Amino acid sequence: MACFTAPLAEAVIVKAVEKSIEKKGGKEASDKIPLARKVKWLSTMLFGGSALLAFEHIWHGEITAWFPFLTAMNSPEDTAEMLKEIATVGVSMAVLITVVWFIMCKVADTVLKSKLETTAKEAEVS
Repeated sequence: MACFTAPLAEAVIVKAVEKSIEKKGGKEASDKIPLARKVKWLSTMLFGGSALLAFEHIWHGEITAWFPFLTAMNSPEDTAEMLKEIATVGVSMAVLITVVWFIMCKVADTVLKSKLETTAKEAEVS
């Protein structure tokens, strides 16, 4: 019904954090991917997932172009069910996306470090 709102809310917060990090600049070790880029990955994943879920809800007629926009808000019972879905399914999806992003960042740093070590070894041999 409206499970996409939880990742969307996280995406908005992450985007604000991303802009704050970009504004501060800051120096990072050259053997790691900059934090600003990693946070941008997370915001992109969250916004993209939310957009796909919103499209799916529009496709199934759960989101309309007229007030109250969410069909689940037509009755108190449906609204309670929608809020429960947001709290369970929506939050679970947001957490899962964040965990996948965290793993992705660790793997990317490991691959970059390995690549830098390989390049350094090749430079020593030459």
